[in-house]
Amino acid sequence: MRIALLLSLLVGPAYATDEDPEPTEPAVAETEEVAVQDTWDLSHVFPTLEEWEAATARADADIEALSECEGQLADPAMLRSCLERIDALSLQISRIDTYAGNLSNADIRDAEWRARAQRGGLLWAAFGEAVSWFEPEILALGKKKVDKALAKEPGLAPFAYYLHTTLRHGEHTLPPEQEALLAASATLRRGPGQIYRVLLNAELPWPTITLDDGTEVTLDTAAYAHHRASPSREERKRVYDAYYGALADYQGTAGAAVGVSTQGHWFIANARGYDTCLEAALDAEFLPQEVYRTLIERTNANLPTLHRYLKLRARMLGIDDLAYYDLYPPLVQIDEEFPIARGKELTITSAAPLGKEYTDLLEKGFAERWMDVYPQPGKSPGAYMDGGSYDVHPYVLMNYTGDYESVSTLAHEWGHAAHSAFTNTTQPHATADYATFIAEVASTLAEALLQEHMLEQTESDAERLLYLGADLESLRVTFFRQAMFSEFELALHEMAEQGEPITGEGLSERYLELVRRYHGHDQGITTIDEAYAVEWVFVQHFFYNFYVWQYSTSIAASSLLAKDVLGGEDGAVERYLDLLRAGGSDDPYLLLKRAGVDMASPEPYDALAARMDAIMDDMEAILDRMEEEKEEAPPSEETAPTEETPE
Repeated sequence: MRIALLLSLLVGPAYATDEDPEPTEPAVAETEEVAVQDTWDLSHVFPTLEEWEAATARADADIEALSECEGQLADPAMLRSCLERIDALSLQISRIDTYAGNLSNADIRDAEWRARAQRGGLLWAAFGEAVSWFEPEILALGKKKVDKALAKEPGLAPFAYYLHTTLRHGEHTLPPEQEALLAASATLRRGPGQIYRVLLNAELPWPTITLDDGTEVTLDTAAYAHHRASPSREERKRVYDAYYGALADYQGTAGAAVGVSTQGHWFIANARGYDTCLEAALDAEFLPQEVYRTLIERTNANLPTLHRYLKLRARMLGIDDLAYYDLYPPLVQIDEEFPIARGKELTITSAAPLGKEYTDLLEKGFAERWMDVYPQPGKSPGAYMDGGSYDVHPYVLMNYTGDYESVSTLAHEWGHAAHSAFTNTTQPHATADYATFIAEVASTLAEALLQEHMLEQTESDAERLLYLGADLESLRVTFFRQAMFSEFELALHEMAEQGEPITGEGLSERYLELVRRYHGHDQGITTIDEAYAVEWVFVQHFFYNFYVWQYSTSIAASSLLAKDVLGGEDGAVERYLDLLRAGGSDDPYLLLKRAGVDMASPEPYDALAARMDAIMDDMEAILDRMEEEKEEAPPSEETAPTEETPE
């Protein structure tokens, strides 16, 4: 983790670099035994629980000992020594957190592992409080003294970017006593999100519904994600009504938790002298606000492209009145399975345009058990990559289903893993942690490469429609849906800034207006039932303080980068790999701009909409041709009129 971010205490789950925007469904029965090779090996981080406990105890002592550095930073040698101690301790806490957080996520019901995971959060809070004096002391030194120290002490080189960014944040850094108070509040500010996770994943009483085949299913979040894609429209409606009916019973609790969390974001932003929560959140990485606002503006301008896709979806599903519960069934059904071995092979093969170094890395990770593949009772839903064990390797949590969507998610998360592995081999720990703004570029580019690989292999119109449709759906979910969430999150924070009450019922009212506008409810494109206004309760990212918007910006950026890579543009692969190797060595906006994409301009967002329109041109041409062939084909023997069969 980058030291600059640690000292300002990142909000959100410390163990996860990424979580998939949509949870994946269960792939195996709860009683089915999972092969060891399909589980992750966290003994690479700590061989035993006893060693983790010993490391935790040492971290406690090392945190207390950091007080020895206070007041000593004017000496360049002491500045280097203290930064090295802080950096080493942050790495140790990160490993402690990775180990406990991932084992807790393997079974959230396990109270002992939940407590150990919370121990990691408490260490981060204590660490932040212990070094709260550090940045004010750097500011007191001033730029001239810091630059002199860097020139005199070569060992400070890994920390140069951090020291300069600290000086740049000077006007928003408080005196030591106030920084200590803010640091001490970190555990309290994480509380609402922790409460929400336990409620949604462990304690909320989910409804039981009967499927069309008579099977009874407990409709938790993972089961909802699976059955909302049912081929039966009536079954999909029952799934939506039951799931969101259950969430509606707890929208007051969820609203209170989100409200307190958001007010915590405003508390920090206001305390540091920012005018808005957005300004504070983006300034942590020196991201221009124009990027966020351009995303929202261009997404709304390109809503006709989303509406075109929704009309195409209705056509392919054969329905005239598209409803919200019709958004997830696949556009094309083909009888094809993707067991994990094939999923891994496709992930590796599709990444071939990035070179042997990249594909060798994927093979190594698959062979050495960096991943937990299948769902189990109590396992955290969704998917993520955890890069917290810098000196070991990344870890990937999956809930692999055996369908194509699972393969796409696999490529996504291993795009993250490759990113972490590349940066960890080229950057010192102090600059190894990359911003989320760049992280999602790596994951979505990996998906784009997979998509292109699958299209190259297709031999039938049905297969081509399957993969083109999957690409469209990925763009809908990752770009338009996350941009919609981002617009909602901006409104949520503006409510906190203006002192408006934040209630579950009020949030549902705002969310309904937004989701209806995005999906063309008033134009008759998609009907959004008022009962589904509680969907925001389902989205845990609203606790993360301006996180989801980076899914949208990243897929827009990766679309342009993937086009250059696949088109064989000179230097495109090396520019992209240099982006992966850069880690957090410079401002993320500048790193991405250096790779060839300016996210403050309309170009990436409009290019993504153009890509969707081109895909739809292709799909509509196939559909038109298939319909023409069907009309021109002679009647089959089974239905052709005969002398004995009246017309």
